[in-house]
Amino acid sequence: MTTGFFWDESCFWHGGGNYANMMPVQGLVQPMVNGGLPESPESKRRFKNLLDITGLSRELAMQGAVPASREDLLRVHPAVMLDHFKAMSDAGGGEIGLRCPFGAGGYEIAAQSVGLSMGALSSVLRGELRNAYALSRPPGHHCTQDQPMGFCLMANIAIAIEAALEGGLAKRVAVLDWDVHHGNGTEAIFYERADVMTISIHQENNFPIDKGSFEDRGSGAGEGFNLNIPLPPGAGHNSYLEAMEHIALPQLRAYAPDVIIIACGFDAALIDPLGRMMATVDTFRQMTKQVMHLADDICDGRLMMSHEGGYSEAYVPFCGHAVMQELSGSRIDAPDPMAALYEKRQPGAAHQRFVSGEIAQMRRALAL
Repeated sequence: MTTGFFWDESCFWHGGGNYANMMPVQGLVQPMVNGGLPESPESKRRFKNLLDITGLSRELAMQGAVPASREDLLRVHPAVMLDHFKAMSDAGGGEIGLRCPFGAGGYEIAAQSVGLSMGALSSVLRGELRNAYALSRPPGHHCTQDQPMGFCLMANIAIAIEAALEGGLAKRVAVLDWDVHHGNGTEAIFYERADVMTISIHQENNFPIDKGSFEDRGSGAGEGFNLNIPLPPGAGHNSYLEAMEHIALPQLRAYAPDVIIIACGFDAALIDPLGRMMATVDTFRQMTKQVMHLADDICDGRLMMSHEGGYSEAYVPFCGHAVMQELSGSRIDAPDPMAALYEKRQPGAAHQRFVSGEIAQMRRALAL
């Protein structure tokens, strides 16, 4: 079967207004000539463009999806939130939550972004595709049931999951979030449930600052079905693979979901403006391989990825291309132009021992 790639031009048209990185342009904060919010369309557009230029997109099932309906959105978000969002959108946009600005038509674009995740997940679960990637924008993993935040206007993955569960396409779903920021929204939505396991590997105390503790394991029926793996800044390539091999993957195997969903942020990459984690193109390639092997073992290969963060316009396309090459089994490569330099910049032995010790401590606490 084929690998799917879900995208829509309208998602590149989402805008957040006049910013200089994370700061609204005002007072002594000067406008940026080519700037604005780090969450710009360029990293995503250039990702898709690189697939076209190398020819990899011709080996994929490139397709769109219908926008999520109000009924779809109501499975997660209350009507009062949706109505407020729609009214702001119709009036020209604004800032609806912490670090969550948008322009006119933002509601419709967000519904389209949700639709891409829904379409990708449904196609995988129906057996129409081997696996799939949704180039969703705006992202979704910070949005809680009733509060957009952190560039995330709607909870893309959570809404897709609820549609799949209600439609009888799955009974147990696992979400692995390797965005550099904690997946607080996805966590909050499923925190008291056992039918969805959520795992987040993230930079400790990045965003949101007060979320993502290892001790947060879920509650009620969901106790033990949420797992946070906070890593210290500068953790690097080997630490990510170690955390995956020794913590995340064993937890996923024990849970035995019907499908694995990756909240795929590329902002753990070495030169990302909003992260300090030292990952490389090969980090994302190897993590994708790890999850694919596990999915083959436990859920007939059913795997879907939904795009989250990643703000280096130059480097994200190479990270994304590597992921798509692995998902599809293609021989078409886009070599990392910074590979030699970034390998030299990886953490030294002393730092690696420290991070490995942190991972070992989490393993002991989980009795792995």
